[in-house]
Amino acid sequence: MSITSLYTIIWTFNSNNLKVYGENQVNIVEKNLSGTAEKEFRNGVSNNDAKRALELLLRWIGENPEREGLRETPKRILKAYKEWFAGYTQNPVEILNKTFEEVDGYKEMISLKDVSFHSFCEHHFAPIVGKVHIGYIPNNKVVGLSKLARLVEVFARRLQVQEKMTAEIGNCLQTHLDCLGVGVVIEAEHHCMSSRGVKKHGSIMKTMHFTGVFLNDSEKKNEFIRLTS
Repeated sequence: MSITSLYTIIWTFNSNNLKVYGENQVNIVEKNLSGTAEKEFRNGVSNNDAKRALELLLRWIGENPEREGLRETPKRILKAYKEWFAGYTQNPVEILNKTFEEVDGYKEMISLKDVSFHSFCEHHFAPIVGKVHIGYIPNNKVVGLSKLARLVEVFARRLQVQEKMTAEIGNCLQTHLDCLGVGVVIEAEHHCMSSRGVKKHGSIMKTMHFTGVFLNDSEKKNEFIRLTS
């Protein structure tokens, strides 16, 4: 039997692991696809270097990264960061590419309220937890409702300043949907203020951003605020 036939490769996927087996079902290669391989690079930085940096921070706060409970922590953090900061690898424009024009001339407000989000403050790396309210007046085309929530996720999963995030969501909708007007309100608790510093737990920051008709039509603006309050 040739080497080729002896080691015929059968690829089987099991959860997040890719396993390669030979004909006799003896495992030849097992590669973890969770994104924590030592030699994997992300933005020019290897996972191994990132893990060493996290180990250094653990030592800096007074911990021992070699103890049992922390031995795998740097790897876990890297995996979590890929989820928490996935917005850096996503393009918000692609989310809004699919639109629908069969709306029979509908030009009244469309609103979506209480879209929950989790982000991180770019100043202290502390969580920002809150909700987003969005309203827009279409100009002959609308976008799927879930796309509004996905748009929030793209901008939330980046290091953020709430004022900037509010404007980013509104401007993106205005530019790529060519809306008659957009309104965005964000209400959030900032842990950089509630868990450190002045320690004012429960304090909520509220920001607003308006474009188009909302800027000059106080009746429309008040309607949006009423609908999302």
